[in-house]
Amino acid sequence: MAEEENHSIDRSLKTRHISMIALGGSIGTGLFVASGSAISEAGPAGALIAYVAMGIMVYFLMTSLGEMATYMPVSGSFATYSTKYVDPALGFAMGWNYWFNWAITLAVDISTVSIVMKFWLPSVPGWVWSSVALILIFIVNALTVKAFGETEYWMALIKVITVIIFLVIGVAVIFGIMGGHATYLNNFTYKKAPFVGGIPMILSVFVVAGFSFQGTELIGITAGESATPEKSVPKAINQVFWRILLFYILSIFVIACIIPYTSPDLLGSSASDVKISPFTLVFRRAGLAGAASVMNAVILTSVISSANSGMYASTRMLYSMALEGYAPKTFSLTTKRGIPLMALIGTTIVGALTFISSIAGPEIYMWLVAASGLTGFIAWLGIAISHFRFRRAFVKQGHQLDELKYHAKWFPFGPIFAFILCLLVIAGQDIHSFATFNWEAIGISYMSVPIFIVLYTYYKLKYHTHMIPLDEVDLTQPDFILKGRKAQK
Repeated sequence: MAEEENHSIDRSLKTRHISMIALGGSIGTGLFVASGSAISEAGPAGALIAYVAMGIMVYFLMTSLGEMATYMPVSGSFATYSTKYVDPALGFAMGWNYWFNWAITLAVDISTVSIVMKFWLPSVPGWVWSSVALILIFIVNALTVKAFGETEYWMALIKVITVIIFLVIGVAVIFGIMGGHATYLNNFTYKKAPFVGGIPMILSVFVVAGFSFQGTELIGITAGESATPEKSVPKAINQVFWRILLFYILSIFVIACIIPYTSPDLLGSSASDVKISPFTLVFRRAGLAGAASVMNAVILTSVISSANSGMYASTRMLYSMALEGYAPKTFSLTTKRGIPLMALIGTTIVGALTFISSIAGPEIYMWLVAASGLTGFIAWLGIAISHFRFRRAFVKQGHQLDELKYHAKWFPFGPIFAFILCLLVIAGQDIHSFATFNWEAIGISYMSVPIFIVLYTYYKLKYHTHMIPLDEVDLTQPDFILKGRKAQK
């Protein structure tokens, strides 16, 4: 958008930054701790099927987002696309939904830092570590976007190296080179394996897998500050998909080979379960002393990295909404270094207050966390809808596909498949509570949905918006993209 130039953000993120931010955003406690619970619920093959299906869906979503982000690289990403290609009311609801998602996740992550630090220093009050983490993350985000990119790059690299070492050691354990006797594929045929609980359990693991992959959509937001979005975004999407799929699928395969699905140690799901992290167990099995301490350090890096990404994403979304007129104009102000400082301060205050509520009023905190539960999946739905409408409007208005620097393959199957699978994951979030008619649990699990509907309806009724006809969709590109093309010619 042309306005984005007036409130100049700094376009200095390189391809390596964007690739690692997306990769780092999706490799965290979901892989290091919660992957074990997926195996224990659905069995080795059930967990693999769920992660492969979710990985394919995420790939389609990323290609959809990539097509729009190379055409219009803006910090508002899919909230801006929803406004321009679908309905301003959808853009309004998407923007606030995503900002809320990461502002609450920021609070969850900094409170997790205190849990992780208890492993080494149990006598120090937890709020001290959380406060230190929040201050450090604020400083990194307040410096320059390059400082954020560099910090994320190195933290993500630590996680990537850990996964690679884990895979090498894991294969050595499977073949008996390390850790005594070989396991081969014995655990895939142990008791009820490879499938446990059938299709219902695979569907429940979809939810776990979906949460693990959240963060990949950060590619769309970083495109707004990429030095060369038309080159960086497609490259990042292709790299990230294969890396994520290989890391997740191979890691789950290795864990499933070494630890039987019946092991109670696979039931861990939070950072406090580091001693029973599947990664820790495999390293111990290989005879590596101090495995828990090393994994605790990696999980600490993951949590800080997630909080850092969350601060960046929510700040840029708030800044973009201020440009669109969806949030107070104050939040669109930037420093000389291109940092939307007021949006950063606003997000930090909300994150800090949410964290304080976890100590002062645990019930309020629980409701806030529940309210943000499905917001990531709702954002994914928005990406699928926006891309479906964007491509149809592009063709309807007489454009040729070769005008796009990057175009998503398998259209319209990709966005339709992603949309349906996302709806299934949202619906399947808490099937058990529906079966037992536990209305309170249903209210907590699905709270994000009515909040989103209220935001959408409020804007729709107040401004009488409607779905934009395909031939009226605004396909104007930002000035800097047009100038770049003229310069290339």
